[in-house]
Amino acid sequence: MDFNVKKLASDAGVFFTRAVQYTEEKLGQAEKTELDAHLENLIARADCTKNWTEKIFRQTEVLLQPNPSARIEEFFYEKLDKKIPSRITNAELLGQYMQDAAKDFGPGSPYGSTLITVGEYQKRLGGSEREFLQTSAINFLTPLRNFLEGDWKTISRERRLLENRRLDLDVCKARLKKAKLAEAKAALWSEEVDKAEHELRVAQTEFDRQAEVTRLLLEGISSTHVNHLRCLHEFVEAQAAYYAQCHRHMQDLQKELSSANGDTFPNAFAVNASTSGVSAGPSPLSTGTQPGPSSPSRPPNPPDALESNTLKIEEVKPPATGTRKAKVLYDYDAADTSELSLLADELITVYTVPGMDPDWLIGERGNQKGKVPVTYLELLS
Repeated sequence: MDFNVKKLASDAGVFFTRAVQYTEEKLGQAEKTELDAHLENLIARADCTKNWTEKIFRQTEVLLQPNPSARIEEFFYEKLDKKIPSRITNAELLGQYMQDAAKDFGPGSPYGSTLITVGEYQKRLGGSEREFLQTSAINFLTPLRNFLEGDWKTISRERRLLENRRLDLDVCKARLKKAKLAEAKAALWSEEVDKAEHELRVAQTEFDRQAEVTRLLLEGISSTHVNHLRCLHEFVEAQAAYYAQCHRHMQDLQKELSSANGDTFPNAFAVNASTSGVSAGPSPLSTGTQPGPSSPSRPPNPPDALESNTLKIEEVKPPATGTRKAKVLYDYDAADTSELSLLADELITVYTVPGMDPDWLIGERGNQKGKVPVTYLELLS
């Protein structure tokens, strides 16, 4: 093996002096050259950019591919510079299972024909998902990865080189200081002082040059932010297009199933509460329904003549004992003046009176009072 012994020894000596300088700085036994405030701010901003870009990149990978085994497989394919094999999506696999099941159940049966229809739409959803994954990987993940594996590695290398130049500079400063102390004791001009001053000038020049190179690279982080902002917009557009396609597919599927199974399941896909004979309360599939469990059906008005004819809400008085607090689970619109409209999550006082239907209670909210359905409440005390 051909190597230069002198260079090897020189490099080892430089490494040793840097290590000594670094250790003494940590112990507070040596002075340290501080970087200017602008450069320190650029370094802090770059570190922040790297840390958050890495977190966003990793979590986006998890979002696009929740399976860790699949992510590891894709990682190895990328490192080996090989094309990642096309992988069927879960929705496409579900659609295929549904259509295969329909063949065994009989494609002409109601269940079999419905499985075929739903399976076809599941495949369409899977196709939309695959398109979204590919678009997001190209337009969002790839630029983030290029920054982490390309630009950031270059910045890190130059920062390490800058740190070495700083250590060399501080070593030269300490050496010059020692030479001047020795000169003062000997009371004569020493060649060591000239040598130390020359080394200090060289070290200062190299440090200033490297600081400028590092500063230019760190200022490029602003351009990185602009690029990542553009990529973020593209990612959001891809998400919006994907969810819009899914929504459109599901609307088409609901219409198709509603027309095909309308005679068998007349209310299965109703989107208008009036078609099911319910006068109040939101439908589970209505566009105004909020996330969470759907509200129960409104209980029928009691036919009891005593309650419907003689019970006057304004004359009802709460009992001395037996009132309870209740939390409203769903919004409720009063059908007439004898009922009390409700808002989800509000607290009201409830009680019953003799002769009332068990599906109803008297509810009070401040000065307002009226009948409320029990199924819309959670009794607290």
